Amino acid sequence: MKEDFYDILGISKNATGAEIKKAYRKKAIEYHPDKNPGDKTAEEKFKKAAEAYEILSDPDKKARYDQYGHQAFEGGGFGGGGMNMDDIFSQFGDIFGGGFGGFSGFGGGGGGRQRRAKGSNLRIRVKLTLEEIANGVEKKIKVKRKIQAPGTTYKTCSTCNGAGQVTRITNTILGRMQTSSPCPACGGAGQTIDHRPNDADAQGLKAIEETVSIKIPAGVEDGMQLKVTGKGNEAPGNGVAGDLLVAIEEQEHLELQREGNNLHYDLYISFSEAVLGASREIDTVSGKVRIKIEDGVQSGKILRLRGKGIPSLNGYGKGDLLVHVNVWTPKALSKEQREFFEKMAKDDHFKPSPDSGDKSFFEKVKDMFS
Repeated sequence: MKEDFYDILGISKNATGAEIKKAYRKKAIEYHPDKNPGDKTAEEKFKKAAEAYEILSDPDKKARYDQYGHQAFEGGGFGGGGMNMDDIFSQFGDIFGGGFGGFSGFGGGGGGRQRRAKGSNLRIRVKLTLEEIANGVEKKIKVKRKIQAPGTTYKTCSTCNGAGQVTRITNTILGRMQTSSPCPACGGAGQTIDHRPNDADAQGLKAIEETVSIKIPAGVEDGMQLKVTGKGNEAPGNGVAGDLLVAIEEQEHLELQREGNNLHYDLYISFSEAVLGASREIDTVSGKVRIKIEDGVQSGKILRLRGKGIPSLNGYGKGDLLVHVNVWTPKALSKEQREFFEKMAKDDHFKPSPDSGDKSFFEKVKDMFS
């Protein structure tokens, strides 16, 4: 079972953004590869801390994690799972400024790791039907993204000698201070273009249209954002590709209404069906089902079909389908029909006499407190 992100950083769920950042910085310094060379256990803890920080430092991701746990970021490579060292150094290097604790840190000078540029992220919106949300779906989407143009070659930046950063030493009243910043010549990539083909832009990239397969897990919600790692724009030289961010848009269903993991269905029956009972076929997200309407059913009755709703994103079961029975009253009657109902109006069987099961919600609440 995957370790809790809060436990990894040693913080509570009520931790502020500043406390989350401070806790991550402490863990990263403790387990940094430069401080623990060759220690695979330390490297693994370093990766776990970065993954936890990626989720908990983002308010939207944190809210989804608090609600759904790790399942919110699984399925098809979405979310923060599977971070590698290049991801960490490119995304979170600036949290330490120009270096820390006397060793090179994220992309700093002094023989440390080279800072790798990251390509820009792309954002798309995917429309899903309620059936697709309920069952999960794999979508093939055409995406326009930039890749390194074939034939483009790079050379080591002469300004930073491939480090990606330049170091400056300043004499102050407190002594000599060393600061590092991205190389202005290569933008932190450590490389500059040596040759590029005619169809490449100034960075050696070209635009293409690519079909990307996106596996969307069952139970997603409208407005939720998923991530496909490495399917954004590529970066020049030895940089890492950005990500493809997928925003979920839930399409309105003609008959079903969603409320969390539960679904609602309005079933209209005739007065005769309410009196005599009936069998009706209705739509669900997994196909049609037939339900039995008991004789004497009252308008407002709710029939619960368990497990016919939306699956929980974290894998904890399914919601229900709530069928709301509405008795439709005819507005136009023939002479014979009107005479029948005028006669029945005086019949004791047609006089309202609800039992405890027929009472309205407000009557039931009133009885609870009486």
